[in-house]
Amino acid sequence: MSRTAELRALAARDPKAAEAPLARLLADLFGLKAREVRINLDQYSLNSLNGFFATDDGAFFFKFHQEEGEEAMTGEYYRADILARAGLPVDQPVHVSTQPGEQILVYRRRDEPRFSDVLRALDLADDAAERAVALEAERGLSQHLAATYLATLHPITPEQAVAEPIHRLFHERLIDRTTAGLRYPGGRLAEFYVGKRFAFPGVELEWDELAARRFTINGITHARPLGDLFDAAEARLRPERLADAGGVVAHGDAHNANVWFAREGGTARLSFFDPAFAGAKVPALLAEVKATFHNVFAHPFWLYDPALASERFSATARLGAGELIVETDWALSPVRLGLLEVKAREVWRPLLAGLKARGMLPADWREVIRLGLFLCPTLVMNLRAGARSHTPVSSLIGLSVAVMAGSEPVSGEDVVTRFLDAIAPGGG
Repeated sequence: MSRTAELRALAARDPKAAEAPLARLLADLFGLKAREVRINLDQYSLNSLNGFFATDDGAFFFKFHQEEGEEAMTGEYYRADILARAGLPVDQPVHVSTQPGEQILVYRRRDEPRFSDVLRALDLADDAAERAVALEAERGLSQHLAATYLATLHPITPEQAVAEPIHRLFHERLIDRTTAGLRYPGGRLAEFYVGKRFAFPGVELEWDELAARRFTINGITHARPLGDLFDAAEARLRPERLADAGGVVAHGDAHNANVWFAREGGTARLSFFDPAFAGAKVPALLAEVKATFHNVFAHPFWLYDPALASERFSATARLGAGELIVETDWALSPVRLGLLEVKAREVWRPLLAGLKARGMLPADWREVIRLGLFLCPTLVMNLRAGARSHTPVSSLIGLSVAVMAGSEPVSGEDVVTRFLDAIAPGGG
């Protein structure tokens, strides 16, 4: 086990006990004499660890992202310079280790909140004026992103697509790499779900039965059950297959806990940090998927605050003929609907139009986006009640949102269908 993996495991059990080993890691990697080390107990750090420390040279913020099996990975990580050269607003670290298993960034400590914290406050208590500031900040960043995507869009080979680290967030979490080749189902899919029992309000069932049932959510039946969606994602999101839409310069993991919110009077600016999966040849249709799901559909509360979601929302399930019938009052908050509208208009629509104009838009672009959105919540953490922090209510909400993102409805429409319709290029 790598030192970063050991630190994450230790911090999960006892954050205080992890402080001294972290100080030793900082000393070994960068020669820093860290004191006042404090690990941040952060609901957004699902696969990472962050916190603060001081030295004689000032106060600092650290963050590292740790993935299963990364000790054997090849490639570069934390490439903030790629984003900076493309003109994207990114906070440059003062110390970087890109060694697999010891990947860590150190920044000068900033006083600004992360955008995630600003938005969470609006989820808790909406304020129209503050919401307008947040959405305008998102609009500015989104316009900058769209311009960068279109300026850097270019054909890539399957080999170049495979080399991008962003696949660690998607396909690599579905499989195991063995001496005999790839094994599916593997990775987090096998660890989290296969062979497990699921408890929802009103229903308990085994994985094989759950995986085969369609979800009917508030009267809308979705065509593909969970098992079919995972199978389709394994096949279509293979890294080499995603070269068909070209590549762009992208952060790749720009959920809003990786975005600073700098207030300037009545306006605000957003800037990235923690570019663990940044690249210059990121498959174009994956570039904005993580940010879209985690900044919109993962909220309010259910992914990062399951206990709070379970207090604020209800969800029940019952079995029908080949169906799991779900009733829930969970819905996107005003600020999340606003963010989705901005993302659709300012990023997705121009990106897809640019791909179509250059003859690079795959016919199944909706499928690719849906499958990427589907994998975001299901493989970022275990959504099964009792496995980590999820309750039966939040588990049911989470899996329902994942299916809603991944599968077209049999008939009717929902918020994901309307989003995809809004970003479709003419004739596409």
